[in-house]
Amino acid sequence: MSAAEDATAAFDRAWNDRVGALGSTMAGQLPALTDRLHEGLLAHIPELKSDPVLEDLLRSSVDANLETVAHLLQHDLDVEDATVPVAAREYSRRLAQRGVPLTALVRAYRLGQQWISDWAFQEIRDKEPDPDVAYRAIQEMITVTFRYIDRITEQVIAAYETERKKWLAHQNTVRTQLLEQLLAGEPIDAATAETTLGHRMRQQHVGAVLWAVDAATDALGDLERLAGTIAQEIGAVGSPFVAPRDRSTAWAWFPMGSTTTVPDLAAAVVEKAGSPVRVAFGAPAPGVAGFRATHDQALSATYVARLAGERGQSVTSYSANGVRAATLLASDLGGSRRLVADVLGDLGTADDGATRLRDTLLVFLDSGGSYLATAEQLHLHKNTVRYRVEKAVELRGRGLDVAPLELHLALLACHWLGDAVLTPA
Repeated sequence: MSAAEDATAAFDRAWNDRVGALGSTMAGQLPALTDRLHEGLLAHIPELKSDPVLEDLLRSSVDANLETVAHLLQHDLDVEDATVPVAAREYSRRLAQRGVPLTALVRAYRLGQQWISDWAFQEIRDKEPDPDVAYRAIQEMITVTFRYIDRITEQVIAAYETERKKWLAHQNTVRTQLLEQLLAGEPIDAATAETTLGHRMRQQHVGAVLWAVDAATDALGDLERLAGTIAQEIGAVGSPFVAPRDRSTAWAWFPMGSTTTVPDLAAAVVEKAGSPVRVAFGAPAPGVAGFRATHDQALSATYVARLAGERGQSVTSYSANGVRAATLLASDLGGSRRLVADVLGDLGTADDGATRLRDTLLVFLDSGGSYLATAEQLHLHKNTVRYRVEKAVELRGRGLDVAPLELHLALLACHWLGDAVLTPA
């Protein structure tokens, strides 16, 4: 063997020995290194700070990964044979179950690689007098740790994603079952409902139903975004609990804290959604019973809005004037149609002109027969109101003093139920 070959072989033995020694040092200092890295990860990644059990599992994951890296360096093992340690795999699964972002887990491995590299650089610099041997040993250490982290993160990401899918499917099943039991009136205490649904029960709730006008549209994304916008508009104290029913319908509950009144939601807010949608609300109600009651009211308001068809409004609130009566009228559509035909006559026709007259007359009656108050509410001239009221009376064929209660009910039925009760033009 030539002198050059001897020198090359000696150089290779020197840096290999230095890498092996680094692995031995790491193995000997494993408890201290684990403690320092564990503390550093908790300090720099807030998402990993949770409860003592999970933090202890993080420590076990760190310890197992450092031990594996130490063995790879110490014994010149093939990185391709390395598999994710059991503790590390279990830790990724627990994070998935808790909903901790995957980015936090990946960042932990990257920070760990950076930290252990800094430690190794210092260790080699302090103990290796030959700069060429030190440089080559550092190269090898970087290559091994990079390949290890790259391989292991692929495995823990796969474990995380698999567990997340399984957990969400399980959670959705459990949540759906409990929600159905709660809405069916089964005795469920507030603490159990809060834990399972992730929604505080001991407060005021406003139930809502959101749906796409086109039932064939996959609008869940639009509905969930709209629910978030509505929460801000009505002053909710947190994010709504949203339960998809199908691809075009969702139920929602808005947390209102101690608020017992909710401002009217402008139709413009709903009309800005990604697709044409409608919203129906219940009235604020407290506790578990209120969670159920406001939802039932929202369903009733939804039924009213759906019956109205194209004449339905973007927002229908159970608390709005006349909606509660309209839900009763909707329960007997045949009787309501006869009421409209008998009481309104030609005023009950399904055309735009008759609709304007009916709406004006309804506001006029609700305003106590005041032309001025009606004009202010509808932003019309008082003479225009007078003309419309007189025209409505003419189409009806009898005065306002004839069957006034039935007249009011018939107008409410037309206003809220639309084509479902109107006489075809």
